[in-house]
Amino acid sequence: MPVVNLTKDDFQKTIEKDGIALIDWWAPWCGPCRAFAPVYERVAEANPDLTFAKVNTDEQQELGSAFNIRSIPTLMIFRDRILLFAQPGALPQGVLEEIVKKVRELDMDQVRAEIAKQQAPAEEQPPPA
Repeated sequence: MPVVNLTKDDFQKTIEKDGIALIDWWAPWCGPCRAFAPVYERVAEANPDLTFAKVNTDEQQELGSAFNIRSIPTLMIFRDRILLFAQPGALPQGVLEEIVKKVRELDMDQVRAEIAKQQAPAEEQPPPA
């Protein structure tokens, strides 16, 4: 599946699908963004079952503000509607491939249980040992 360009009109629909969606926040004038683009595209070609998307922060300023994007490139990874990874900076191909591998291997039931535990009111949580 090729890399898709997202706008505020289709962003929410993309991250609310089941499965894994990687979002590259970038801008045309950004040197590190341009350097990261071919790496991102190669990893996308090697993982056609995942959604690889890009958001041009110049054209989608409202969306960038909503996600508090302060540095580009920034990579976000969602799986089953849960944000699992958000980090600014261009990644080497091997690092991006390793992150994709780890996201694939996650036990999402365990992730959801951990999130629920963190969101539970303090009185429901056991005291620290």
